[in-house]
Amino acid sequence: MLTAGEVAGLIAAMAWAILVCFMAVALVRLIRLLTETTKMVSQLGDRVVPLLEDVSAAVGETNRQLVALEAITKDVKQVSGHVARVSDVTQNLVTGPMIKVAAFTHGLRRALGARRRPAGARPALERRRR
Repeated sequence: MLTAGEVAGLIAAMAWAILVCFMAVALVRLIRLLTETTKMVSQLGDRVVPLLEDVSAAVGETNRQLVALEAITKDVKQVSGHVARVSDVTQNLVTGPMIKVAAFTHGLRRALGARRRPAGARPALERRRR
């Protein structure tokens, strides 16, 4: 029969063997994971280069379009400035004479109205002016 020390040694050896088996399985899985990760990184590197080239081309095209857009906005700004000036000139040409004609007709009506009224019926404001 086995003594107590031998049984303890046998149990310790079996536990050690089981622990080593678990560690071996874990190491195998870790190695597989690292292998797959390495493959994925290399494939990703192969795919990233064309993507970066496409992105670079898109950024270049966008920059070209922005330059064209900047020129267009500059021209639109100039045109709007010219339109504002033309509008001011038109307003001065049209409204200036209209205001003068309106003031003249108003004065003419007041003068004709004052001539038609008798001298005593003039408003107090007109009497103060004289």
